[in-house]
Amino acid sequence: MSDASIGTPDQLRDPNYTPPLTKAVPLGIQHVLAMFVSNVTPAIIVCGAAGFGFGSNSPDFPQMIYMIQMSMFFAGVATLFQSVGVGPIGARLPIVQGTSFAFIPIMIPLVAGKGVDAIAVLMGGIVAGGLFHAFLGLFIGRLRFALPPLVTGLVVTMIGLALVKVGVQYAAGGVPAIGTEEYGSGLNWFMAGTVILVTLGLKFFTRGMLSVSAVLIGLLVGYVVAFALGQVNLGSVGQAASFALPNPLHFGIEFSAAAVIGFCAMSFVSAIETVGDVSGITKGGAGREASDREIQGATYADGIGTAISGMFGALPNTSFSQNVGLIAMTGVMSRMVVTIGAIFLIICGLVPKIGA
Repeated sequence: MSDASIGTPDQLRDPNYTPPLTKAVPLGIQHVLAMFVSNVTPAIIVCGAAGFGFGSNSPDFPQMIYMIQMSMFFAGVATLFQSVGVGPIGARLPIVQGTSFAFIPIMIPLVAGKGVDAIAVLMGGIVAGGLFHAFLGLFIGRLRFALPPLVTGLVVTMIGLALVKVGVQYAAGGVPAIGTEEYGSGLNWFMAGTVILVTLGLKFFTRGMLSVSAVLIGLLVGYVVAFALGQVNLGSVGQAASFALPNPLHFGIEFSAAAVIGFCAMSFVSAIETVGDVSGITKGGAGREASDREIQGATYADGIGTAISGMFGALPNTSFSQNVGLIAMTGVMSRMVVTIGAIFLIICGLVPKIGA
C-alpha cells in the first residue's frame, strides 16, 4: 500500500511522520480491522465460560455487551498510551494494543460456570497483574540479552498452542453447551468450518485489504450462513443503548491468591511477547533495532493499560502481533496512523449497540 502519494521512503520509516489525512484515516481503520475481532473475542469466550454469553437466557447477558464495549474502549486508550505516550509510559511507536488471548487459559478456570459474580475475581487479578507488568518495565531493558527472537517467537507460539483447546471447544458449540446434544453437532462444525475456509482463503489467496480483513470477513460470512440457518438472534442490539460511559468497578473487585499469582505469572509471558512485538515493529517498519527506552515504555503502557482496564470491567491488554505484520506489509511506520485507529476504537467503545 505504500507509495509516493503517502510519503517518501524516509518519511514512511519515521514514526513521527503524519501522512495526508486522506491516506492516514483509511490506514488507521485498516489497523482496527486487523485486530477488531481478536480484540472482542476474549470477552465473548470468558463470559460464555461464566455462563452468560451467546446462547444464554441469563438476565446477566447484557454484562457481556458491556465487557465487549470496554474491550474496544480500553484497547483504544492503551493504544494511545503507546502511540502518543504519557511521560515514561509508552513506546511512542505505532503499537496497537488489544485484549490479550494469552490470559484465557488463566481466566476460564476462575469463572467456569460461576456466573457474573465470578468476574470480580478476574478484575482483582487483572489489576494486580497489570501493576506487576508495569513493574517489569523497570528492568526489562536489562533482560534483552536473554530475550532474542528465538525466545520471544517461541513464547508467542506457545500462547497459540495453549488456545487450540479453546478454539476447538467453541467451534463445537461453546463451553456452556458441553454435555448437551448441541455440542459437537454437524451444524456447529459446518458453521465453524465455513468461517475457517473463508478466512484462510482470503488470507492466502488475496492481497491488500481483503487479506488483512480476512478474519472480519470470515466472521461476517459465518453470520450470514448462521442467519440463514436460524442461528442468529439480534434482539440484544435493539435493547442496547446508543451511548454509555465506562462504569468504574462495574463488576466489583475481589483479590484471590490464585487469580493474582496466575495473572502475575502470565504478565511476565505477556511482557516477553511485547518485547518481540516492539522489536518486530522497529525492524520491519524502520529497519533498526528497538531502543531500551522504547521497550521500557511499551512495557509500562502494557501494564498501566491493563490495570486501568481492570478497574472498569475490561480484560488484560497487550500489543497485537497482527498489527506488527501489517506495518511490515504496508511499510507505514507512522504512529499518527495508529493514533487515528485508537480514536476510532474509543468512539466504538462509547456506543453499546456496536458491542451488542
